[in-house]
Amino acid sequence: MRNLDFIYKRHSVRKFEEKNVPVEDIKKIIEAATYAPSGKNVQNWHFVALTNKEKIEKVGEIIEKKNADLANLLQNEDMKNRFTKFLRFSTVFTKAPVLILVYTETSYKPTGLDVLKEIGVSTEEVHDLLKTNPAIQNIGAATENLMLAATDMGYGTCWMTSANYAAKEIEEFIGLDKEGYFLAAMTPLGIPSGEPKSPPRKPIDEVLTIIE
Repeated sequence: MRNLDFIYKRHSVRKFEEKNVPVEDIKKIIEAATYAPSGKNVQNWHFVALTNKEKIEKVGEIIEKKNADLANLLQNEDMKNRFTKFLRFSTVFTKAPVLILVYTETSYKPTGLDVLKEIGVSTEEVHDLLKTNPAIQNIGAATENLMLAATDMGYGTCWMTSANYAAKEIEEFIGLDKEGYFLAAMTPLGIPSGEPKSPPRKPIDEVLTIIE
């Protein structure tokens, strides 16, 4: 069995070399993503890979415009500053040769939800079960598979959700027509420029509880 280097070598990459990613490599990475587990094997994912530089840049412009439009509606200056301050991190993908948009639908609900509703439990109990959101967990697993596969093949990625407030405008631009699906996350894809690094992780004793 291989060691775990492919996990520890994954970093959030925001700078990329100006080298194209072959379509066959994109397909291999997405295929790896589809081998993630999903509740009742619903495989509620769809991936859009943009490889056209002008279109990728246009997505960045869409996010910038939506950010400005929303910020202009704010009367609270502190909130406006916080909202616009990190915009640059929401558009770092514009320098990558590929942008992958991860779409999902969430019709698959937690097991037992219909039972709880049928027996008339409290709204709080229903909401507690809905918090587990297995449909989104499926997407998380697929996206992680995607990133680990990319890392193993020498590419860099960066899990991004901060621009989801512009999801509608992005979908209209790319022309995706999949009823019930919505943008859940995105990631740039390309060969990292420089040596990627990650911030320190919490000590294992802080995040692990063993019950014997």
